[in-house]
Amino acid sequence: MSSTPVLPDGWRLVALESVGSTNDEAARLADAGAPEGTVVWAREQTGGRGRRGRAWASPVGNLYTSTILRPDCPAARAAELGFVSALAVADIVPTDRAVRVKWPNDVLVDGGKIAGILLESAIGQAGAQTGVVQHVIAGIGINVGFAPRLPEMRYPGAALGGSVEAALEAFTAAFAQRLAEWRRDGFEAVRALWLAKAGPLGTEVDVKLGDELVRGRFGGVDHEGALLLETASGPRRIVSGELLGRAA
Repeated sequence: MSSTPVLPDGWRLVALESVGSTNDEAARLADAGAPEGTVVWAREQTGGRGRRGRAWASPVGNLYTSTILRPDCPAARAAELGFVSALAVADIVPTDRAVRVKWPNDVLVDGGKIAGILLESAIGQAGAQTGVVQHVIAGIGINVGFAPRLPEMRYPGAALGGSVEAALEAFTAAFAQRLAEWRRDGFEAVRALWLAKAGPLGTEVDVKLGDELVRGRFGGVDHEGALLLETASGPRRIVSGELLGRAA
């Protein structure tokens, strides 16, 4: 590889030319005791995946990373790191471009999807660690050189531009800062910042819940990160689903 990108103090880079999945490699390292801030970066993935088991196109030219996190928090709080990750991605987008975050963890730039975020957690199963997060792998792919075009994509793609190495340096710096804020200020601060970048409250959206499609107005997210939706039959709180509307 060319010159090694500079990561935040205490973070470590594992740079690979090609790998099946950076998340799988990071999970293997985490299970072997690798510390928080270990970043697995590959030029390409041959078996990348997104949320709900979807394939994630990962040819050379974009940024594919998986970061080991050790948040030492209850399992219920692990999902908060998706919001932290989305804010970090939004932080590195040039200020002359329109950035929106979409529940639960998408980032849209100029109306196109620029990143994919996949969190995978290991939860303690015995003794004092029961129900406590042992590690979270934050898999984050960012379109840098180009935006893939796939038939199943619900949004057009968008790309950051510049070099992959510069994007890696900028993203890890932003991620380290957002993680520090989350630890210091808690999820309420993250939630407020995320909502400021989301679609306006009251925007009409559709949410896919398995085979069910729910229509309503975006009511924000609650203190646990669940989507709040005002529907014709009353308010709903949605913990897991796929938001299909253009905003929020």
